[in-house]
Amino acid sequence: MKNRSLLLSASVALVVAAALAGCGTTYYFDGRVLPPSGLQNRVMIAIQNPGILVKGELEIVDAFYDTRSGYNGKPASFSISGFGGALPVTIQNMPEQELGGVYGSGDGTFSLINYGGEKTTGTVSGLNGMSSSIFITRSAAYVFAASQTSTVFTVVNQTLGSSIPLSLPGVYRVSVNPGGSVALAFVQNSNYAYYPRQLSTAQGTAYSGGPSTWPKAAVDCEPQSAPTWCLFQMQSPDRTDATGNYYGAPLTFDRPIKAVFSSDGSTAYILSCGPECGGSKASISVVPIAPLIFLEGQQSGLLPCNLASVAPCPNTNDAPMANIAIPGGASNALIDSTTMYVVGQQPQSIQGQTLFAGNLTVVNLANGTAGSPVAISDGQPGAVSRMVEADDNTLWIGMNGCTVGVRYATNPSGGYGCLTMYDTLTKSVVLLEPYLGDATGVAAVLGLHKVYTAEGGQVYIYSTVDGSSIDNQFVTVTGTAYDVAYMDAITDADNTVY
Repeated sequence: MKNRSLLLSASVALVVAAALAGCGTTYYFDGRVLPPSGLQNRVMIAIQNPGILVKGELEIVDAFYDTRSGYNGKPASFSISGFGGALPVTIQNMPEQELGGVYGSGDGTFSLINYGGEKTTGTVSGLNGMSSSIFITRSAAYVFAASQTSTVFTVVNQTLGSSIPLSLPGVYRVSVNPGGSVALAFVQNSNYAYYPRQLSTAQGTAYSGGPSTWPKAAVDCEPQSAPTWCLFQMQSPDRTDATGNYYGAPLTFDRPIKAVFSSDGSTAYILSCGPECGGSKASISVVPIAPLIFLEGQQSGLLPCNLASVAPCPNTNDAPMANIAIPGGASNALIDSTTMYVVGQQPQSIQGQTLFAGNLTVVNLANGTAGSPVAISDGQPGAVSRMVEADDNTLWIGMNGCTVGVRYATNPSGGYGCLTMYDTLTKSVVLLEPYLGDATGVAAVLGLHKVYTAEGGQVYIYSTVDGSSIDNQFVTVTGTAYDVAYMDAITDADNTVY
């Protein structure tokens, strides 16, 4: 595939860069500056409780030699300077921008990491309470966060230094498109989806009279005295209100949990996790992003309407929302060109109780068809999983809570690991790694035929050629390793949480 060729070219570039570095050059591939550590293949590890008085640390290891120290053991280790977050749990990896975003679940901080300088550039201000889901756009201009405890969806405009909390009880997941123009919010145990929109000065004035003056689909506009943002429920455009805004019946999903976006940036695929999240049917819903753009005045087109079994869409200019059934479950997904890999859990009756079995479903986006589910690692229903493509046409999937699923109940002596290696060419599971604990982080070290993982609180390395373990004795950490990221990837697609 084209992506694989790019990765091969990048690995060659890294080798050339290593030679140039030996001649005193301070640059390596893609014009990136050689970082203070001097390492050209860096994996960053988010570590919880590395010491008695330290709740969080970001350590860097050399992913070429698989060591945590420099030549001859000096220095003994490398780390991100200035990081002070407590209990880091996620790394949003953006190597193209040489930027990372690390969320600390112990103090609610979202720290921004400068990859070139291997240091923090501060934390995002204006967040409201603890975030159950948080993302920053690649431009670093906007941050969107869901705080289930504070019942708000927060929009932070870093350029203006403003923070707008929009009320949305139960909000718990956020999805942001790679282009940084669309954000979607999802409410737990709900069948609806929501999106924010930045208002023009004229709109802010028109909506300043309180809820009675807001567009019909708006659930909150803030600040209420002079709104600059509104949060809208996704609704079919059956009619317009007095200000010309389209609204109608809410678009209905089945426990929507996440959105992933097409390679050309025109489409959002909304994942309904169905039975896994207390609903009925898992599916993928196809929605154009143009009507959802949050940037002022850049929206266009209409949202679809709910698919009606006995009648067409009320608006003759509109089209019904396409849905692709995913019997194996849909709580996470990854897109490669016109192929979508969908991960989910399917309920089964085992030993008199309902347990869940992990599945991977391959969807052909060109014709909207889903293949048969393939059994993978089980996981806690609705929990955040990890997915990343790696070398040798492999897809790696990490699950949380694999001991609560069908595999453990039926085969407690083995065969229930949390990490799955899948071959995208043969469309088959190559192996299910042995149980080492929850697989909370997976990073593809592209071009070097290996992946780094965080499993059960420790760092492990695997070969993408055959899935075999690579010696990890020189990259093990003190504390609990919770997430990993390949800082020197050529693409932001090397990101397990975006």
